[in-house]
Amino acid sequence: MNQLIVYPQSEVDRERRDFKVQVRQPEGDWRELFVYETQVDMHQIRQASMAYFDMYGQVEVRVECLNIRPERVVIRPLSTAIVMVCEGNTISFTLCKPCKLSIEVNGDRFGNLHLFANPLETLPPLPDDPGVLLIKPGIHRMEDIKRLTSSPDTLSGHCPHILYFSPGIHYVEETIIHIPSNTTVYVAGGAVVVGSFVCDQVENVVIRGRGIIDLSAFHRYSAFRGIRIKYSKNIMVEGLVLLNPPHYSIYIGKSTHVHISNFKSFSSKGWCDGIDMMASSDIEIDDVFLRTSDDCIAVYGSRWDYHGDTRRVTVRNSVLWADVAHPLMMGTHGDHRLSGDVIEDIRFENIDILEHHELQENYWGAMAINAGDKNKIRRVVYDNIRVEEFELGQLIDIRVIWNKDYNPEPGHSIEDISFRNITYLGRNVNPNRIYGFDAERQVKGVVFENLRIRDELVLKPEQGNFDINAFAQGITFTVGNQAKE
Repeated sequence: MNQLIVYPQSEVDRERRDFKVQVRQPEGDWRELFVYETQVDMHQIRQASMAYFDMYGQVEVRVECLNIRPERVVIRPLSTAIVMVCEGNTISFTLCKPCKLSIEVNGDRFGNLHLFANPLETLPPLPDDPGVLLIKPGIHRMEDIKRLTSSPDTLSGHCPHILYFSPGIHYVEETIIHIPSNTTVYVAGGAVVVGSFVCDQVENVVIRGRGIIDLSAFHRYSAFRGIRIKYSKNIMVEGLVLLNPPHYSIYIGKSTHVHISNFKSFSSKGWCDGIDMMASSDIEIDDVFLRTSDDCIAVYGSRWDYHGDTRRVTVRNSVLWADVAHPLMMGTHGDHRLSGDVIEDIRFENIDILEHHELQENYWGAMAINAGDKNKIRRVVYDNIRVEEFELGQLIDIRVIWNKDYNPEPGHSIEDISFRNITYLGRNVNPNRIYGFDAERQVKGVVFENLRIRDELVLKPEQGNFDINAFAQGITFTVGNQAKE
């Protein structure tokens, strides 16, 4: 059975008029999507388009280009292999499952259409459900929300535990929304919340929905994050879109058991990483789309007020687009004052990397491990990673470093790193670095199994343009079980 859900447009001046987007169930009536404007890149900020809907089964999509005639159209990730038909100014195709797409006309990656076909929501709350505090569009004061959530319902005698932001635009007077333990925040499709959600020393919190968090109006130095999770456990984030935060999209500090899924984010300001974590464990990131103006995903040890190791992190089934810096980064920060931190048991699997563009050579690497601050990094797996041609950088960067911008001390070691089934479609011009720091601080045990660059199987370092120094040992290239040094 096919199912399609289209959400009402928000009463917010964020409409983009480059594309008209319509969807329908097979042979059904066409339904138009609201197309939002979102800013991308940092080197030269530009306006792109974004639309979203929910689906199950088959959905037909029709995209009309309003300002340009499409002579060449690409739908990425290329791994989706979507078959399209172009007639005049219209692009048509059919989706058979949820996905996150970039539709690029005449080679334009900056004025493109981002189209998010979400899966159906699982048991979303209803405005009149027991325990729901319905928040209608308007300007909100946090003291009023706190007062209402602490007032027992007249029928049940219980206080509301679900904050339901209904369709429309919501302004939070204090900007920051502190969420108490055992609370669900639901941002309905068609709702836009101009505010920042914070989980601070709480547990059992869910932040979900099909709406938008919009921080576009805030200056870079306001440093608001989309969602901040610190000293907390059992936190879930699902389904939301974040537009242009001044700082991180999701920031995780000294927290455990955090699950993030179907999250979409755009940024165009400096220091606007996607999802960063410090001194945290048991983090699961699944089915996210991050187009950011700094690292998309970063895994660190100690930083700022967050102290400790980072363990058991998984990132899977995702699309990463770094207009600046790294799509996948780990290891820079740790507890240099003592003996450093351990960052271990990290997995990246089934990921499409659509862009990597960095002007500074020291920050190259679509997949980067840079161990600084006495950190030990071990047992990291990259599996089934598809990297499309990028603008500027290098494919792989594995170094024990002393980055004078961030590290008072060099890192300690990098060990037991596996790259499996990695494909890169672009030019492999800049060398892939594997460097230990010195004889005591080495890289040991890096295995490349079925690494393909431009459809060529790489079985030796020079074939893949690898630069390996004297302090990197046990670097192996394999196919199947046949290893070649």
